[in-house]
Amino acid sequence: MNAGAYNFIVSATLLIPLLAGLAAAWLVNYLADVLPETLRLSRPVCANPDCRQPFGWGDYLLLRRCRSCGRRRGGRALAVIVFLAALSVYLWLDPPARLGYGFALLLLSYLALVTLIDLEHRLILRPVSVAGLLICTAAGLLLHGWQSTLAGFAAGFGLMMLFYLVGLLFNRLRARRLGQEAGEAEEAFGSGDVTLGALLGLLLGWPLIWAAILLGLLLYGVISLAIILVLLLLQRYRERAWRTFVPLGPGFILIAFLMIYFPSVIAALLPK
Repeated sequence: MNAGAYNFIVSATLLIPLLAGLAAAWLVNYLADVLPETLRLSRPVCANPDCRQPFGWGDYLLLRRCRSCGRRRGGRALAVIVFLAALSVYLWLDPPARLGYGFALLLLSYLALVTLIDLEHRLILRPVSVAGLLICTAAGLLLHGWQSTLAGFAAGFGLMMLFYLVGLLFNRLRARRLGQEAGEAEEAFGSGDVTLGALLGLLLGWPLIWAAILLGLLLYGVISLAIILVLLLLQRYRERAWRTFVPLGPGFILIAFLMIYFPSVIAALLPK
């Protein structure tokens, strides 16, 4: 076989992960659009609150404007497509040990979905959590075995529950200082973060979940501090500085993502 024929076959083979990544991205975008609204599979609608007309499936798939109000689709849909298509090709060429390409893409798509919903709605939805229980348990068993997986689940749930209770106390003290009812103030930790901690514990096992939570909290602190400093420097937003919360989930998911797919990055951050 000459070099030209070999290169053609390699290029044609890469169409498989590219198309799979595009399909995964379309599904993630669709679920992130409809599940927070209806908690079921339904027709996606325009994000314009004054429109809310359903998209045609062709228009939705091709990222076209809303035919009723002319509103553009957000940049998030395109970003997800680029991200998952590129990572799909990468996983095809270098899949994580013990997971294989197909399961690695499924897990990646799930993590992307949870991240999007948490960023946009600050929710960890129950149907998504049930699916995560199955996916993360299977991944944990493949990666670490049942003992590490169960220990990771207990540690992830226990640590996040502890932080949740501390967060409730902080929320009450903060609400009292701001003259609000405790239920009116936004929570630093939510019950969904406890669920996410348990799921990531299943995925990462023990002791990786401990390192993931520690690094996730550090990342959360750095990002929160940066946002507060920027708001304080911008005088018109100064009053919002102490009222702004960054969702915790995406930071923990980012660390878990790096641990599974780019472990050398995490190894460089951890003390030797």
